[in-house]
Amino acid sequence: MFKTLKEAQSFCKEKGIKMIDFKMIDLDGRWRHITIPAERLDEGTMEYGIGFDGSNYGYAPVEKSDMVFIPNLASAAIDPFVDVPTLSMTGDVCIIDKPHNRPFDQYPRNVALRAEEYMREIGIADKMIIGPEFEFHLFDHVSFENKPNRAFYHIDTAQAEWNTGVDHEQNFGYQVPKKGGYHISAPQDITYDLRSQMCLLLKEWGVDVKYHHHEVGGSGQVEIEVELGSMTEMADKTMILKYIVKNAAVAAGKTATFMPKPLFGEAGNGMHVHILLFKDGKPLFYDENGYSNLSDTALYFIGGLLKHVPSLCAFTNPSTNSYKRLVPGFEAPVTIGFATANRSSVIRIPAYAKSPDKKRFEIRNPDATCNPYYAYAAILMAGLDGIQNKIDPSENGWGPYDFNLYDLSDEEKAKIKSLPRNLDEALDALEKDHEYLTRGGVFPERLIKLWIKKKRAESEAYNKYPHPAEFALYYDL
Repeated sequence: MFKTLKEAQSFCKEKGIKMIDFKMIDLDGRWRHITIPAERLDEGTMEYGIGFDGSNYGYAPVEKSDMVFIPNLASAAIDPFVDVPTLSMTGDVCIIDKPHNRPFDQYPRNVALRAEEYMREIGIADKMIIGPEFEFHLFDHVSFENKPNRAFYHIDTAQAEWNTGVDHEQNFGYQVPKKGGYHISAPQDITYDLRSQMCLLLKEWGVDVKYHHHEVGGSGQVEIEVELGSMTEMADKTMILKYIVKNAAVAAGKTATFMPKPLFGEAGNGMHVHILLFKDGKPLFYDENGYSNLSDTALYFIGGLLKHVPSLCAFTNPSTNSYKRLVPGFEAPVTIGFATANRSSVIRIPAYAKSPDKKRFEIRNPDATCNPYYAYAAILMAGLDGIQNKIDPSENGWGPYDFNLYDLSDEEKAKIKSLPRNLDEALDALEKDHEYLTRGGVFPERLIKLWIKKKRAESEAYNKYPHPAEFALYYDL
């Protein structure tokens, strides 16, 4: 929003801004924040930053845990969810040093920025443009509990088919069938107005929306797709979108979740990422004579993604719940391959993107439990490795698979490599295959080790809990 501190200070006086809220990213990809009175935003804030304890954000200790947050004035936006007029800003994190503070190499935004710098340094491209698709659920109620003698979760939404029999209160009977929600209209689409409000709030915060609609999941699954943008910018906008969606839902008396698989038997929430590369303003992925009009550069990028996708999953699908989505039958990818207009493959080339500046493909396995800065940076690094080493996806047996991969026989399926089946398999792959991430100092080795340790602890804790389904299977044995 602002180019100079003076502009920001003048805006605060003109609009009656009372507080400045600084939002920072923790290791998992959640926003945390610290707030100062508006009159304290001065030259010292911009030069020396706001001090905080980085160890509480989950990062590996580096010398001392004291760090500073340096605001980015261009990121400023009025927060619509607070009573006191507040200007919100994101920024970058530095380690306190002499004579000057230095960027903290584990901080998610710094990793993404370094990945883009590395791309330009090696001369392959100067910009990666991406377009995430955000699928999520809107519910009326959620409760959950995990205790030694009791474990449950309870989700409800008035539009779900399980509410057709509600008879103790007024019921209009416009529930949505299981897996029957794709582009469903009113009166079944009960969250249409809320999604439109979300999109208007996104626009005010600088996030342009392509469209929104109801998704396949009948029990409240929806999607907002944003316009394409450069990689770190889109990571910033991913954080903004999740913040707006969740807070707008609460304000409307609902609750939003980006969990990959909140409901058994319904479609899960992915975050498909469309990818394009440009150099000197020219698209690098188009070739009129190439497969699906893709250039060799595009195919090599795909080759890099497919070679490294098992280890990529540790960053793009970093939750135990992620792998409950990556199962057959729900338009989620389970096998490693590429194809045109095929939603069962990990890499899908949209048939509708025909012009050179729009020619692209999407990677379909990611979900929004990821830290977007790490996930997008890892995708870029895998693709760059494919280009540098000319990894041809066809020569490696990864397609093109221009047929439904779910319909193969068991014998045919056995010939095709699959995505990790759980978080532990993804972490195993990351342990063995992460050199491509550390090139150019993009992902510090220390960060990767910390990530693996943290995510293994989550998986281990999850595996220790008895599951209600286990009682149904084994209690009487």
